[in-house]
Order: sequence, then structure tokens, then C-alpha cells
Amino acid sequence: MKIISYNVNGIRAAIQKGFTSWLEEQAADIICIQELKAEREQVDTQAIEDLGYHIYWHSAQKKGYSGVAIFSKIKPNHVEIGCGIEKYDFEGRVIRLDFDHVSVMSVYMPSGSSGDERQAFKMEWLADFHTYAHQLRTQIPNLIISGDYNICHRAIDIHNPKGNANSSGFLPEEREWMENFMQNGFIDTFRLIRADEPHQYSWWSYRAGARGKNLGWRIDYHLASQPLQDRIQNAYILPDAMHSDHCPIVVELKHTT
Repeated sequence: MKIISYNVNGIRAAIQKGFTSWLEEQAADIICIQELKAEREQVDTQAIEDLGYHIYWHSAQKKGYSGVAIFSKIKPNHVEIGCGIEKYDFEGRVIRLDFDHVSVMSVYMPSGSSGDERQAFKMEWLADFHTYAHQLRTQIPNLIISGDYNICHRAIDIHNPKGNANSSGFLPEEREWMENFMQNGFIDTFRLIRADEPHQYSWWSYRAGARGKNLGWRIDYHLASQPLQDRIQNAYILPDAMHSDHCPIVVELKHTT
């Protein structure tokens, strides 16, 4: 089972940049999308459906903002829109599909980079999401939470750890949250496979040619619950996909027998 997560920074713009052809080449079973920035009826998804994908969509109430989706070639047993907390569901941040042997969530965590108010909102979200995800894990042991976490976990995950020590996304309290989240039963699938590989990033600023110089941040993750560890076959990043300021990340699971 091949699962891709991709913050497309606007699905309509990504489609104009060749996203659908790229999707066909990847032949993934499940695609988790973040930052749709569109209502379902605003997007012609026929070409994606023609590739065999069932499409599940959760837009933000605010037009042109946030939103998550999952495209799946496997029909799910259940679709869960949102996390049941109104102030987050209003922003279209969580969608989950439940299958026979695994559940997959697409999540778009808040950014705090626009100022103190949004940073405070982000910290509230992190506390609430920790509770939500760990309660969910007791009901659904085989859970993958894929998406844009807007946090670099460790110094290896950011191009300039010293210079960004006070930047939202690499604050000590955010990194501590990430550590606690994983210590409580989730695996960073990328680091399980590629423990010490440096300069592996999933987002680059549009400023100062950062992407060309690979001055990036690894803020996108597939976090898998512990019972899935033996099924994690591979995990990698696709930095050459250029539809967004993020790039896609991949995890491959062994099928259950």
C-alpha cells in the first residue's frame, strides 16, 4: 500500500501545474491532500476520478483557505469528516478514512507564523489534537496520521536550526509536543527508515531561492501508530515534484496476509 501526503497550496493551482499527470505516474493507493483552498464544486476532479480514485473532501468555511482531502483507490468502510471540535472543523483540518486493516487521516495543522494570536491558536490545537489522536488510537490501533504538521521535530529537520530557534515551527514547546506525541505511541516513518539522513526537507520558503539551495524544513509527516511498525516497508520524500512550496512525502506499507 503506497500512501502519499502532499500540501498542494491550492488544488486548482496544482492541477494547472500538472498535478493530475504526476498523480497518474505515482500510482499511489491513497493520497492525503492539505491546503485545498477550494470547495469541491469549484474543482473539476473528473480526471482524478478517471484514475480510479474515490474523492473525500473537507473544505474550510472561509473561502480559499485551508481544507483537506483524501483520494483513495480503495473504498473505505467509513469516512470521518472533522475531529468533532467546532473551531478546528470550521477551518477544515481533519479527514479520516477507515479501511479493513488501517485508518488514514489527512491533517493540516495550524501555522503560527502570522503572529501571536495564531501561535496561541496553534498551541491550543496541539493540546487538543494530542488528546483527540491518542483517544482515537485506543479505538483504532492501526492509524496513520499524514499531513502538514507545521513543526520541525529535530535540528536535522531544518536547514538552519540556530537561526530559526525562535521561529514558529521550530520553537522548543512545539518540538517538545512533537517528541511527546511520538513517545506516546506514534512512529516518524521517515526517520524509522532514514534515521540520520540530513538535508531532507518537505517545504521551502519562496524567498531568496530557498528551494534551489535546498534551504528547507521537514514539516510534513506520516506518523504511524506503533502496531504498524512491522508493516512499514519504505518512506521517502519526492523533492522534484514542483506543484507547491511543499513536496510530497511517501510511506509504503506491506499488505496484511
